[in-house]
Amino acid sequence: RDRAGPRPVRGDSSLEPYVQTRIFKIIVIGDSNVGKTCLTFRFCGGTFPDKTEATIGVDFREKTVEIEGERIKVQVWDTAGQERFRKSMVEHYYRNVHAVVFVYDVTKMTSFTNLKMWIEECNGHAVPPLVPRVLVGNKCDLKDLIQVPSSMALKFADAHNMLLFETSAKDPKESQNVDAIFMCLACRLKAQRSLLCRDLEGRPGQARRLEPTHDANGKNSCPC
Repeated sequence: RDRAGPRPVRGDSSLEPYVQTRIFKIIVIGDSNVGKTCLTFRFCGGTFPDKTEATIGVDFREKTVEIEGERIKVQVWDTAGQERFRKSMVEHYYRNVHAVVFVYDVTKMTSFTNLKMWIEECNGHAVPPLVPRVLVGNKCDLKDLIQVPSSMALKFADAHNMLLFETSAKDPKESQNVDAIFMCLACRLKAQRSLLCRDLEGRPGQARRLEPTHDANGKNSCPC
């Protein structure tokens, strides 16, 4: 007789505490004051911070979500836009990244034109091409101050193989759009890794690439 009692089988609830939760590291990049910290607050905490200070170095927040019955921990890493705060941390920031969010302020054209610099930095740290990237135009609630037209942003996103989201971290009505940014990435990462495992089983050393899709009106749609 086995004194240890019945052994758990697959599907037994006694195994649930031992299930490893997957972690996806998503980094947020862009100029200072474009709203990177506010976007992470809105997604992870569901609120807009009453008062924020400039990020010094690197900070991250996390949120556990459920996708197709699997619990996944989404870690959103926020970084300082100022060069003097980035030098000592930037290498660690890009290490083992799963997805990248490039943020600009729709009311500041310079934050949009500087995206090329942020993309170059990302590529300079050897972020693999298979790592999904999205473009986010923040502060779209300031309609009278918009300097970056949607058409210009969409053209840039298409040229760099990215999905485009225009949203506002401040406006509560836009909270679902903020969630969509990170949930879409989490869905893509989950699907990408499932495809990778499937391909590796069939053809070792090969993986399939997920491409962003657009509907008939040219707007982005989530692959999930």
